Amino acid sequence: MHELSITQSVVDAIAERLGDAPVRRVRLEIGRLSGVVPDAVRFCFELVTAGTSLEGAGLEIDEPEGEARCRTCGAAFTTSEVLPLCTCGSADVEVLGGASLRIREVELVPGTEVDGCARPADATGPTSG
Repeated sequence: MHELSITQSVVDAIAERLGDAPVRRVRLEIGRLSGVVPDAVRFCFELVTAGTSLEGAGLEIDEPEGEARCRTCGAAFTTSEVLPLCTCGSADVEVLGGASLRIREVELVPGTEVDGCARPADATGPTSG
């Protein structure tokens, strides 16, 4: 299950950037064509955050559809298939989107300071890191 190492890398990247700042919520984007299984990432997240500043943080995952264009007929379409086929029958398809894995947002616990920037205790909006 490569999702364990992917999730560990995400947590490591956040911890490296934010240090010991306590994290309230993490929002990821995992495209449907990325080859990463969001449910497996959800399962691994609690395991790999144990004992870190992300322990207890919520995890939200956006799963955008894949976007592709057929090189044969020029049709643009959305797909959730890792190996997309155009409705014209062609497999000569260029994937334009939906294959990404990104950290979209990290929300810190209110009152947290990172790199000299304090998040007010009464702030309600997210802090990206």
